[in-house]
Amino acid sequence: MNMAVKQNISAFKFHGIVSIFVIFCSYVFACRAQSYILDDEKGLGREFDGIGGLSGGGATSRLLVNYPEPYRSQVLDYLFKPNFGASLHILKVEIGGDAQTTDGTEPSHMHYEDDENYFRGYEWWLMREAKKRNPNITLIGLPWAFPGWIGRGKNWPYDYPDITVYYVVSWIIGAKQYHDLDIDYVGIWNERNFDSKYIKLLRYTLDKHGLERVKIIASDNLWEPISLFMMLDTELRDVVDVIGAHYPGTYSVADAVKTGKKLWSSEDYSTFNDDIGGGCWARILNQNYVNGLMTSTISWNLVASYYEDLPFGKDGLMTAQEPWSGNYLVESPIWITAHTTQFTQPGWSYLQTVGHFKHGGSYVALTDGLGNLTIVIETMTHDHSVCIRPPLPGFNVSAQNATFSLKGSFSTLTVLQVWYSRFDFKTRKPTYFKQLSPIKLSDGSFTLNLNVDEVYTLTTITTGKKGSYPKPPDSKPFPKKYLDDFNVRNPSFTEAPYFADQTGVFEYFINMSDPGDHVFTLRQVVTQRPVTWVADADQTISVIGDHSWQNMTVSCDIYIETANKGGVFVAGRVTKGGGEVRNTKGIFFWVFADGTYKVTNDLRGEIVLTEGLSGTRAGVWHTLTLRIEGTFASGMLNGYPLWMNVMLLGPSNGWAAIGTRAFEPAQYDNFYVEAN
Repeated sequence: MNMAVKQNISAFKFHGIVSIFVIFCSYVFACRAQSYILDDEKGLGREFDGIGGLSGGGATSRLLVNYPEPYRSQVLDYLFKPNFGASLHILKVEIGGDAQTTDGTEPSHMHYEDDENYFRGYEWWLMREAKKRNPNITLIGLPWAFPGWIGRGKNWPYDYPDITVYYVVSWIIGAKQYHDLDIDYVGIWNERNFDSKYIKLLRYTLDKHGLERVKIIASDNLWEPISLFMMLDTELRDVVDVIGAHYPGTYSVADAVKTGKKLWSSEDYSTFNDDIGGGCWARILNQNYVNGLMTSTISWNLVASYYEDLPFGKDGLMTAQEPWSGNYLVESPIWITAHTTQFTQPGWSYLQTVGHFKHGGSYVALTDGLGNLTIVIETMTHDHSVCIRPPLPGFNVSAQNATFSLKGSFSTLTVLQVWYSRFDFKTRKPTYFKQLSPIKLSDGSFTLNLNVDEVYTLTTITTGKKGSYPKPPDSKPFPKKYLDDFNVRNPSFTEAPYFADQTGVFEYFINMSDPGDHVFTLRQVVTQRPVTWVADADQTISVIGDHSWQNMTVSCDIYIETANKGGVFVAGRVTKGGGEVRNTKGIFFWVFADGTYKVTNDLRGEIVLTEGLSGTRAGVWHTLTLRIEGTFASGMLNGYPLWMNVMLLGPSNGWAAIGTRAFEPAQYDNFYVEAN
């Protein structure tokens, strides 16, 4: 016996608190392995519905569409291609509502009541690409916001439930009619109050249009009060197929379980896609079922493909935020996802025999009912109840031996394939999704020595693969010189490359009334404040470029469409977007249809640096040029100085931007930015 053990025995004799047996085991991990049984003799647990990712809430896939090939397809393969990367079972997308919904706005298929267009935005494209790679992928649509006409001037979509239902069902019908996409599930209103009358009418209308196969998720918020309402209202309970909760911390509630409905974590994760985030994701994927009987978990977000300085930068399963360079990063959450998705499918069932290890961590087991078995094990020591940083250490996870005994129909299995990941938070030399030698069973049993921060998959499935592509191009900052005349456009998308709309929607436009140089333009099209999800700005704004830019020249041809009160701006050093867009600072050069101009330090136009007459008017093209150098800025109109060397109050850096005075139409052409 070594000196350390002798010292501990002496401590036991002195204090009389712990036993020699426990002290000895603390040095050798465990004196004997703990036993865990995997058995299907007494029936199976709940049906597994799959693991997914969420594009939207909002504009989180914005930059992905602008990636050049082959890099764009490579990113999509890592996300959706079966037996390659994350191999996702589910894609959930935002039903665009023209409003700010976290990192930007997503365009609606119906800006106005008499307007329908099922080719706006990039979610249609993304769903098609996902379906191309995995024909069996489950598709979900959920609104975060609605165009203003839905609420008839109120920030509430339920006052006219028939209109809101018509709007949502039209999106589902359009997905099939124009893109051959079958939407499998539809939600109510993301993280907002639900209305029972609306949910019932939605079910009725879906059925009336032959969409019985489309199931309803409610309420994409908390477990309560929807679960209680369903317990008290049998008609509501009948029409809701899935109770979806957001960031449940791996636990459900009694009423939700009592409904007998499927329970999903319909939005989860929401943390940096680094090692800590991947470890958190590993814990969630197992313990959402072990603790809460949740049979599906959906990550917000799918891929971090938006400017990193917007809210929640790099919070996706992987990162693809540089279409100008082609660089992307395959992060640990991709491979943690693969531990489950590559060896299970929706329609499999959990075993009833799942749970926690004695010394921390958890295990789940699933079967297809045809003899296949997949066991997923995690022993993570980092976690937060909703998987948002900072992580909390702990849960008292320690190294341990675990013996699994397979019973029932699995008792005759003799070998299991093994896939392994190990997080290393000290030396930063992790192992992700490595195939180990198969493990041989003896009388239906096997033993594993489990260290902390590990993930194992043991399975009868032999098709797993860690897909790879050659290293993508190196990361590069946004080009210091950028020009877009909006003449060259991809017919699959309505957005100009790299512009990230934060309030309002800026779309390609063909100006049939201009026979000259401004036929192809970019136009802000939202003319009524939407039914918002967060506090959109009262102005519209779209940002572009590098948030670290300090000195820059921004130039753009502008066309005010609203007489008398109309106004547009170009801007630099714009600091904020997302839900904070109302409070963004920057240097904003405004011109108005009444022949005036002003320069402000804020989007609201309240901090005025200078103002005066410009001679600008509606219905005429003008060219605005903003030059920012150090603590001074100057502006030109149509090539002539309008104001010079105005002293700035800040900020020191930020994006370039364009926008309008209010929700009003305006056009832009020949956008140019140069940073130095």
